[in-house]
Amino acid sequence: MDTEITGRTASEIAADVRRLVDSGELTAGDSLPPVRHLAERLEVNRNTVMAAYRLLVRAGVAVTRGRAGTSIVDPEPIPEEGFSRDTTLHDLGSGNPDPARLPDPAPVLATLANEPVLYGEPVIDPALAEWAARWISEDRPGPFHLSVTGGAVDAVERLLAQALTQGDAVALEDPCFLTSIHTVRTAGYRTVPVPVDGEGMTVDGLRAALDAGVRAVVCTPRAHNPTGVGLGAARAEELRAVLADHPYVLVIEDDHFSLLSRAPYRSLIGPGHARWALVRSVSKFLGPDLRLALVASDPEVATRLGSRLSPGTMWVSHLLQRLAGGLLTDPEARRVITEARDHYARRNDAFVALSAEHGVTAHAADGLNVWVDVRGDARRAARRLMRRGWLARPGDDFSLSGEGAAVRHLRMTVHDLTDERALALVRDLAETITDPDARTSP
Repeated sequence: MDTEITGRTASEIAADVRRLVDSGELTAGDSLPPVRHLAERLEVNRNTVMAAYRLLVRAGVAVTRGRAGTSIVDPEPIPEEGFSRDTTLHDLGSGNPDPARLPDPAPVLATLANEPVLYGEPVIDPALAEWAARWISEDRPGPFHLSVTGGAVDAVERLLAQALTQGDAVALEDPCFLTSIHTVRTAGYRTVPVPVDGEGMTVDGLRAALDAGVRAVVCTPRAHNPTGVGLGAARAEELRAVLADHPYVLVIEDDHFSLLSRAPYRSLIGPGHARWALVRSVSKFLGPDLRLALVASDPEVATRLGSRLSPGTMWVSHLLQRLAGGLLTDPEARRVITEARDHYARRNDAFVALSAEHGVTAHAADGLNVWVDVRGDARRAARRLMRRGWLARPGDDFSLSGEGAAVRHLRMTVHDLTDERALALVRDLAETITDPDARTSP
Protein backbone atom coordinates (compact mmCIF):
# COMPACT_ATOMS: atom_id res chain seq x y z
CA MET A 1 0.00 0.00 0.00
CA ASP A 2 2.96 2.35 0.51
CA THR A 3 3.28 2.71 -3.27
CA GLU A 4 -0.05 4.58 -3.20
CA ILE A 5 0.95 7.10 -0.52
CA THR A 6 2.30 10.38 -1.83
CA GLY A 7 3.45 13.71 -0.42
CA ARG A 8 6.54 15.71 0.46
CA THR A 9 5.50 17.29 3.75
CA ALA A 10 3.94 15.79 6.88
CA SER A 11 0.58 17.40 6.17
CA GLU A 12 0.61 16.22 2.53
CA ILE A 13 1.44 12.63 3.54
CA ALA A 14 -1.24 12.62 6.24
CA ALA A 15 -3.79 14.09 3.85
CA ASP A 16 -3.05 11.39 1.27
CA VAL A 17 -3.47 8.62 3.85
CA ARG A 18 -6.83 10.14 4.81
CA ARG A 19 -7.79 10.17 1.11
CA LEU A 20 -7.03 6.47 0.91
CA VAL A 21 -9.11 5.82 4.03
CA ASP A 22 -12.03 7.88 2.70
CA SER A 23 -11.95 6.01 -0.62
CA GLY A 24 -11.86 2.63 1.10
CA GLU A 25 -8.43 1.70 -0.23
CA LEU A 26 -7.21 1.62 3.37
CA THR A 27 -9.50 0.04 5.94
CA ALA A 28 -9.52 -0.57 9.69
CA GLY A 29 -6.60 -2.72 10.77
CA ASP A 30 -4.45 -2.08 7.68
CA SER A 31 -0.82 -1.38 8.61
CA LEU A 32 0.94 1.72 7.37
CA PRO A 33 4.48 1.30 5.99
CA PRO A 34 7.38 1.41 8.44
CA VAL A 35 8.66 4.96 8.84
CA ARG A 36 12.08 4.29 7.33
CA HIS A 37 10.66 2.40 4.34
CA LEU A 38 8.16 5.13 3.42
CA ALA A 39 10.72 7.90 3.98
CA GLU A 40 13.16 6.24 1.60
CA ARG A 41 10.54 5.77 -1.11
CA LEU A 42 9.24 9.34 -0.84
CA GLU A 43 12.81 10.66 -0.50
CA VAL A 44 11.97 12.64 2.64
CA ASN A 45 13.40 12.75 6.13
CA ARG A 46 12.17 10.07 8.54
CA ASN A 47 11.06 12.82 10.91
CA THR A 48 8.66 14.02 8.21
CA VAL A 49 6.94 10.62 8.06
CA MET A 50 6.90 10.39 11.86
CA ALA A 51 5.23 13.81 12.02
CA ALA A 52 2.66 12.68 9.42
CA TYR A 53 1.83 9.60 11.47
CA ARG A 54 1.45 11.75 14.59
CA LEU A 55 -1.04 13.94 12.72
CA LEU A 56 -3.02 10.82 11.79
CA VAL A 57 -3.02 9.57 15.38
CA ARG A 58 -4.19 12.95 16.69
CA ALA A 59 -6.97 12.99 14.13
CA GLY A 60 -8.12 9.56 15.29
CA VAL A 61 -7.35 7.99 11.90
CA ALA A 62 -4.47 5.78 13.01
CA VAL A 63 -3.04 4.21 16.14
CA THR A 64 0.61 3.55 16.97
CA ARG A 65 1.47 0.39 18.91
CA GLY A 66 5.23 0.67 19.42
CA ARG A 67 7.12 -2.08 17.64
CA ALA A 68 3.86 -3.30 16.12
CA GLY A 69 3.87 -0.17 13.98
CA THR A 70 1.10 2.19 12.97
CA SER A 71 -2.22 1.04 11.57
CA ILE A 72 -5.58 2.44 10.57
CA VAL A 73 -7.83 2.66 13.58
CA ASP A 74 -10.72 0.27 14.05
CA PRO A 75 -13.53 2.40 15.52
CA GLU A 76 -14.84 -0.25 17.89
CA PRO A 77 -18.11 0.72 19.55
CA ILE A 78 -17.67 1.66 23.21
CA PRO A 79 -20.27 0.30 25.63
CA GLU A 80 -22.37 3.00 27.25
CA GLU A 81 -24.43 3.27 30.41
CA GLY A 82 -28.18 2.72 30.45
CA PHE A 83 -30.76 0.08 29.66
CA SER A 84 -30.07 -2.38 26.87
CA ARG A 85 -32.62 -2.11 24.10
CA ASP A 86 -34.71 -4.92 22.68
CA THR A 87 -34.11 -7.46 25.42
CA THR A 88 -36.56 -9.63 27.29
CA LEU A 89 -33.94 -10.45 29.94
CA HIS A 90 -33.87 -8.86 33.37
CA ASP A 91 -31.40 -6.01 32.82
CA LEU A 92 -28.82 -5.84 35.62
CA GLY A 93 -26.38 -3.67 33.69
CA SER A 94 -28.14 -0.32 33.45
CA GLY A 95 -26.44 1.52 36.31
CA ASN A 96 -29.62 3.58 36.73
CA PRO A 97 -31.07 5.06 39.89
CA ASP A 98 -34.50 3.85 40.97
CA PRO A 99 -37.15 6.17 39.41
CA ALA A 100 -39.29 5.71 42.53
CA ARG A 101 -36.41 7.13 44.59
CA LEU A 102 -36.16 10.43 42.70
CA PRO A 103 -37.85 13.56 44.09
CA ASP A 104 -41.05 14.65 42.36
CA PRO A 105 -40.25 17.92 40.55
CA ALA A 106 -43.90 18.97 40.11
CA PRO A 107 -44.35 20.86 43.40
CA VAL A 108 -41.15 22.85 42.87
CA LEU A 109 -41.94 23.50 39.20
CA ALA A 110 -45.20 25.12 40.24
CA THR A 111 -43.32 27.65 42.37
CA LEU A 112 -40.75 28.75 39.80
CA ALA A 113 -41.01 32.41 38.91
CA ASN A 114 -41.37 33.34 35.25
CA GLU A 115 -38.25 35.46 34.95
CA PRO A 116 -36.93 35.32 31.37
CA VAL A 117 -33.15 35.30 31.01
CA LEU A 118 -31.82 37.23 28.03
CA TYR A 119 -28.55 37.25 26.13
CA GLY A 120 -25.66 38.67 28.11
CA GLU A 121 -27.07 38.00 31.56
CA PRO A 122 -25.11 35.99 34.18
CA VAL A 123 -24.86 32.32 33.29
CA ILE A 124 -25.39 31.00 36.85
CA ASP A 125 -28.65 31.34 38.74
CA PRO A 126 -27.86 33.34 41.92
CA ALA A 127 -29.89 31.14 44.28
CA LEU A 128 -28.30 27.93 42.99
CA ALA A 129 -24.83 29.52 43.13
CA GLU A 130 -25.35 30.55 46.76
CA TRP A 131 -26.46 27.07 47.81
CA ALA A 132 -23.72 25.32 45.81
CA ALA A 133 -20.98 27.54 47.22
CA ARG A 134 -22.02 26.68 50.77
CA TRP A 135 -22.27 22.97 49.95
CA ILE A 136 -18.90 22.67 48.22
CA SER A 137 -17.19 24.84 50.86
CA GLU A 138 -17.96 22.13 53.42
CA ASP A 139 -15.47 19.89 51.60
CA ARG A 140 -13.22 22.48 49.93
CA PRO A 141 -12.80 25.36 52.39
CA GLY A 142 -10.28 27.19 50.20
CA PRO A 143 -11.20 29.66 47.45
CA PHE A 144 -12.76 28.36 44.24
CA HIS A 145 -14.76 29.58 41.28
CA LEU A 146 -18.14 28.06 40.45
CA SER A 147 -19.46 27.03 37.02
CA VAL A 148 -22.56 25.16 35.85
CA THR A 149 -22.46 22.67 32.98
CA GLY A 150 -24.93 20.37 31.27
CA GLY A 151 -24.06 17.36 33.42
CA ALA A 152 -20.84 15.65 34.52
CA VAL A 153 -20.01 14.31 31.06
CA ASP A 154 -20.33 17.79 29.59
CA ALA A 155 -18.13 19.15 32.39
CA VAL A 156 -15.34 16.59 31.91
CA GLU A 157 -15.40 17.01 28.14
CA ARG A 158 -15.16 20.81 28.36
CA LEU A 159 -12.52 20.72 31.09
CA LEU A 160 -10.29 18.43 29.04
CA ALA A 161 -10.87 20.45 25.87
CA GLN A 162 -9.76 23.71 27.50
CA ALA A 163 -6.45 22.13 28.53
CA LEU A 164 -5.55 19.48 25.94
CA THR A 165 -5.09 18.89 22.24
CA GLN A 166 -5.55 15.68 20.27
CA GLY A 167 -2.87 13.16 21.11
CA ASP A 168 -2.32 14.42 24.67
CA ALA A 169 -2.31 11.75 27.37
CA VAL A 170 -4.99 11.47 30.08
CA ALA A 171 -4.76 9.25 33.16
CA LEU A 172 -7.95 7.27 33.78
CA GLU A 173 -8.78 4.75 36.48
CA ASP A 174 -8.61 1.13 35.36
CA PRO A 175 -11.35 -0.11 35.46
CA CYS A 176 -13.07 3.11 34.52
CA PHE A 177 -16.50 4.71 34.18
CA LEU A 178 -17.75 3.94 30.66
CA THR A 179 -18.57 7.52 29.74
CA SER A 180 -15.10 8.74 30.72
CA ILE A 181 -13.57 6.17 28.37
CA HIS A 182 -15.90 7.28 25.59
CA THR A 183 -15.20 11.00 26.20
CA VAL A 184 -11.43 10.64 26.12
CA ARG A 185 -11.26 8.33 23.11
CA THR A 186 -13.68 10.23 20.91
CA ALA A 187 -11.76 13.46 21.57
CA GLY A 188 -8.57 11.85 20.31
CA TYR A 189 -6.66 11.83 23.62
CA ARG A 190 -4.44 8.95 24.64
CA THR A 191 -5.54 6.96 27.68
CA VAL A 192 -3.04 5.94 30.33
CA PRO A 193 -4.52 3.34 32.70
CA VAL A 194 -4.03 3.76 36.46
CA PRO A 195 -4.94 0.60 38.39
CA VAL A 196 -7.62 0.76 41.09
CA ASP A 197 -7.50 -1.36 44.24
CA GLY A 198 -9.59 -1.47 47.41
CA GLU A 199 -8.68 2.14 48.28
CA GLY A 200 -9.03 3.68 44.84
CA MET A 201 -6.39 4.90 42.39
CA THR A 202 -3.01 3.37 43.24
CA VAL A 203 0.01 5.51 44.10
CA ASP A 204 2.44 3.61 41.87
CA GLY A 205 -0.05 3.75 39.01
CA LEU A 206 -0.48 7.51 39.29
CA ARG A 207 3.26 8.03 39.56
CA ALA A 208 3.84 5.96 36.42
CA ALA A 209 1.15 7.91 34.53
CA LEU A 210 2.75 11.22 35.50
CA ASP A 211 6.16 9.92 34.45
CA ALA A 212 4.55 9.00 31.10
CA GLY A 213 3.64 12.65 30.58
CA VAL A 214 -0.12 12.79 31.18
CA ARG A 215 -1.51 16.31 31.08
CA ALA A 216 -4.73 15.48 32.95
CA VAL A 217 -5.96 13.01 35.57
CA VAL A 218 -9.62 12.03 35.94
CA CYS A 219 -10.46 10.40 39.28
CA THR A 220 -13.55 9.28 41.20
CA PRO A 221 -12.92 10.04 44.90
CA ARG A 222 -15.81 7.86 46.15
CA ALA A 223 -18.42 5.43 44.80
CA HIS A 224 -16.02 4.48 42.01
CA ASN A 225 -17.87 3.08 39.04
CA PRO A 226 -17.79 0.07 38.60
CA THR A 227 -16.11 -1.19 41.81
CA GLY A 228 -17.75 1.08 44.41
CA VAL A 229 -14.48 1.78 46.26
CA GLY A 230 -13.48 5.18 47.61
CA LEU A 231 -10.23 6.89 48.54
CA GLY A 232 -9.00 6.11 52.03
CA ALA A 233 -7.50 8.96 54.05
CA ALA A 234 -3.96 7.61 53.83
CA ARG A 235 -4.27 6.85 50.11
CA ALA A 236 -5.56 10.35 49.35
CA GLU A 237 -2.62 11.87 51.23
CA GLU A 238 -0.15 9.73 49.29
CA LEU A 239 -1.72 10.70 45.97
CA ARG A 240 -1.58 14.39 46.90
CA ALA A 241 2.11 13.98 47.68
CA VAL A 242 2.75 12.44 44.24
CA LEU A 243 0.83 15.24 42.52
CA ALA A 244 2.69 17.95 44.47
CA ASP A 245 5.54 17.74 41.95
CA HIS A 246 3.10 18.21 39.04
CA PRO A 247 0.97 21.26 40.03
CA TYR A 248 0.01 22.14 36.45
CA VAL A 249 -1.37 18.73 35.52
CA LEU A 250 -5.15 19.19 35.41
CA VAL A 251 -6.84 17.04 38.08
CA ILE A 252 -10.58 16.42 37.62
CA GLU A 253 -12.53 14.79 40.43
CA ASP A 254 -15.88 13.35 39.37
CA ASP A 255 -17.83 13.18 42.64
CA HIS A 256 -20.93 11.86 40.89
CA PHE A 257 -22.56 10.22 43.94
CA SER A 258 -22.04 13.08 46.45
CA LEU A 259 -25.37 13.44 48.33
CA LEU A 260 -26.06 9.70 48.06
CA SER A 261 -22.64 8.56 49.24
CA ARG A 262 -22.07 6.97 52.62
CA ALA A 263 -18.32 7.60 52.36
CA PRO A 264 -16.56 10.87 53.27
CA TYR A 265 -15.21 13.04 50.48
CA ARG A 266 -11.43 12.68 50.33
CA SER A 267 -9.61 14.63 47.67
CA LEU A 268 -6.37 14.05 45.81
CA ILE A 269 -6.24 17.79 45.03
CA GLY A 270 -3.72 19.35 47.39
CA PRO A 271 -3.99 22.95 48.67
CA GLY A 272 -1.17 24.08 46.42
CA HIS A 273 -2.31 22.38 43.24
CA ALA A 274 -2.66 24.95 40.45
CA ARG A 275 -5.04 23.29 37.95
CA TRP A 276 -8.01 21.40 39.30
CA ALA A 277 -11.78 20.94 39.12
CA LEU A 278 -14.36 19.21 41.30
CA VAL A 279 -17.47 18.08 39.39
CA ARG A 280 -20.73 17.24 41.16
CA SER A 281 -23.62 16.12 38.98
CA VAL A 282 -27.22 15.94 40.21
CA SER A 283 -28.20 13.02 37.94
CA LYS A 284 -27.97 10.23 40.53
CA PHE A 285 -30.26 11.92 43.08
CA LEU A 286 -32.44 14.30 41.00
CA GLY A 287 -32.55 12.19 37.82
CA PRO A 288 -30.44 11.70 34.68
CA ASP A 289 -32.74 13.95 32.64
CA LEU A 290 -31.93 16.98 34.80
CA ARG A 291 -28.76 17.71 32.85
CA LEU A 292 -26.78 19.80 35.29
CA ALA A 293 -23.48 19.64 37.16
CA LEU A 294 -21.77 22.06 39.52
CA VAL A 295 -18.06 22.62 38.90
CA ALA A 296 -15.67 24.17 41.43
CA SER A 297 -12.23 25.00 40.06
CA ASP A 298 -9.21 27.24 40.23
CA PRO A 299 -9.45 30.72 38.58
CA GLU A 300 -7.53 29.79 35.41
CA VAL A 301 -9.61 26.70 34.70
CA ALA A 302 -12.80 28.59 35.53
CA THR A 303 -11.92 31.35 33.07
CA ARG A 304 -11.21 28.91 30.26
CA LEU A 305 -14.29 26.86 31.08
CA GLY A 306 -16.35 30.05 31.17
CA SER A 307 -15.29 30.90 27.63
CA ARG A 308 -17.02 27.68 26.56
CA LEU A 309 -20.17 28.55 28.51
CA SER A 310 -20.54 32.09 27.25
CA PRO A 311 -23.75 34.07 27.78
CA GLY A 312 -26.16 33.77 24.88
CA THR A 313 -24.70 30.64 23.36
CA MET A 314 -23.75 27.78 25.64
CA TRP A 315 -25.18 28.48 29.09
CA VAL A 316 -27.23 25.90 30.98
CA SER A 317 -30.94 26.71 31.03
CA HIS A 318 -31.88 28.87 34.02
CA LEU A 319 -35.14 26.96 34.23
CA LEU A 320 -33.14 23.80 34.91
CA GLN A 321 -30.92 25.65 37.34
CA ARG A 322 -33.91 27.02 39.27
CA LEU A 323 -35.54 23.62 39.34
CA ALA A 324 -32.36 22.00 40.65
CA GLY A 325 -31.89 24.73 43.21
CA GLY A 326 -35.51 24.44 44.32
CA LEU A 327 -35.26 20.67 44.75
CA LEU A 328 -31.94 20.85 46.58
CA THR A 329 -33.38 23.28 49.13
CA ASP A 330 -36.83 21.68 49.43
CA PRO A 331 -37.24 19.68 52.69
CA GLU A 332 -39.42 17.00 51.07
CA ALA A 333 -37.00 16.50 48.18
CA ARG A 334 -34.07 16.25 50.57
CA ARG A 335 -35.98 13.67 52.60
CA VAL A 336 -36.46 11.57 49.44
CA ILE A 337 -32.74 11.87 48.65
CA THR A 338 -31.79 10.73 52.15
CA GLU A 339 -34.16 7.78 51.95
CA ALA A 340 -32.73 6.87 48.54
CA ARG A 341 -29.20 6.89 49.96
CA ASP A 342 -30.23 4.53 52.74
CA HIS A 343 -32.21 2.32 50.34
CA TYR A 344 -29.32 1.79 47.91
CA ALA A 345 -26.91 1.02 50.72
CA ARG A 346 -29.30 -1.35 52.46
CA ARG A 347 -30.29 -3.28 49.33
CA ASN A 348 -26.73 -3.61 48.06
CA ASP A 349 -25.42 -4.71 51.47
CA ALA A 350 -28.20 -7.29 51.72
CA PHE A 351 -27.28 -8.67 48.29
CA VAL A 352 -23.62 -8.92 49.28
CA ALA A 353 -24.53 -10.79 52.47
CA LEU A 354 -26.90 -13.12 50.61
CA SER A 355 -24.21 -13.81 48.02
CA ALA A 356 -21.72 -14.74 50.73
CA GLU A 357 -24.20 -17.27 52.15
CA HIS A 358 -24.16 -19.00 48.74
CA GLY A 359 -20.41 -18.89 48.22
CA VAL A 360 -20.42 -15.88 45.87
CA THR A 361 -18.03 -12.98 46.54
CA ALA A 362 -19.57 -9.57 45.90
CA HIS A 363 -18.61 -6.05 46.95
CA ALA A 364 -20.70 -2.90 47.37
CA ALA A 365 -18.64 -0.34 49.24
CA ASP A 366 -20.62 2.58 47.81
CA GLY A 367 -22.64 3.53 44.75
CA LEU A 368 -25.56 2.09 42.79
CA ASN A 369 -23.98 -1.23 41.82
CA VAL A 370 -22.39 -4.40 43.17
CA TRP A 371 -19.12 -5.86 41.89
CA VAL A 372 -19.29 -9.66 41.67
CA ASP A 373 -16.26 -11.94 41.39
CA VAL A 374 -17.07 -14.87 39.07
CA ARG A 375 -13.61 -16.47 39.54
CA GLY A 376 -13.00 -16.70 35.82
CA ASP A 377 -13.91 -15.20 32.48
CA ALA A 378 -16.63 -12.62 33.24
CA ARG A 379 -17.84 -12.47 29.65
CA ARG A 380 -18.37 -16.22 29.63
CA ALA A 381 -20.19 -16.00 32.95
CA ALA A 382 -22.41 -13.25 31.52
CA ARG A 383 -23.35 -15.50 28.61
CA ARG A 384 -24.29 -18.29 31.00
CA LEU A 385 -26.45 -15.92 33.02
CA MET A 386 -28.25 -14.88 29.83
CA ARG A 387 -29.43 -18.47 29.46
CA ARG A 388 -30.97 -18.09 32.91
CA GLY A 389 -32.76 -14.84 32.07
CA TRP A 390 -30.29 -12.24 33.38
CA LEU A 391 -28.42 -9.54 31.49
CA ALA A 392 -25.24 -8.56 33.35
CA ARG A 393 -22.39 -6.28 32.33
CA PRO A 394 -18.93 -7.94 32.24
CA GLY A 395 -16.11 -6.09 33.92
CA ASP A 396 -13.90 -5.93 30.86
CA ASP A 397 -16.33 -3.38 29.42
CA PHE A 398 -14.78 -1.00 31.96
CA SER A 399 -11.17 -2.12 31.51
CA LEU A 400 -8.60 0.01 29.72
CA SER A 401 -5.84 -2.59 29.85
CA GLY A 402 -7.96 -5.70 29.19
CA GLU A 403 -6.42 -7.45 32.15
CA GLY A 404 -6.50 -7.50 35.94
CA ALA A 405 -9.42 -8.09 38.27
CA ALA A 406 -11.99 -6.46 35.98
CA VAL A 407 -12.00 -9.36 33.53
CA ARG A 408 -13.29 -11.74 36.21
CA HIS A 409 -16.00 -9.45 37.63
CA LEU A 410 -19.56 -8.55 36.72
CA ARG A 411 -21.11 -5.19 37.53
CA MET A 412 -24.75 -5.55 38.55
CA THR A 413 -27.48 -3.06 39.42
CA VAL A 414 -29.57 -4.99 41.96
CA HIS A 415 -31.09 -2.37 44.27
CA ASP A 416 -34.51 -2.71 42.61
CA LEU A 417 -34.75 -6.50 42.96
CA THR A 418 -37.32 -7.99 45.32
CA ASP A 419 -36.01 -10.38 47.95
CA GLU A 420 -37.33 -13.29 45.91
CA ARG A 421 -35.64 -12.16 42.70
CA ALA A 422 -32.39 -11.38 44.52
CA LEU A 423 -32.34 -14.93 45.91
CA ALA A 424 -32.98 -16.36 42.45
CA LEU A 425 -30.12 -14.32 40.99
CA VAL A 426 -27.69 -15.35 43.73
CA ARG A 427 -28.55 -19.02 43.23
CA ASP A 428 -28.03 -18.67 39.48
CA LEU A 429 -24.71 -16.92 40.10
CA ALA A 430 -23.57 -19.67 42.45
CA GLU A 431 -24.43 -22.40 39.93
CA THR A 432 -22.87 -20.46 37.07
CA ILE A 433 -19.62 -19.97 38.96
CA THR A 434 -19.28 -23.45 40.40
CA ASP A 435 -20.69 -25.44 37.46
CA PRO A 436 -19.25 -24.12 34.18
CA ASP A 437 -21.30 -26.60 32.18
CA ALA A 438 -24.61 -25.72 33.79
CA ARG A 439 -27.23 -25.05 31.12
CA THR A 440 -30.55 -23.87 32.51
CA SER A 441 -33.10 -22.30 30.21
CA PRO A 442 -34.56 -18.91 31.20
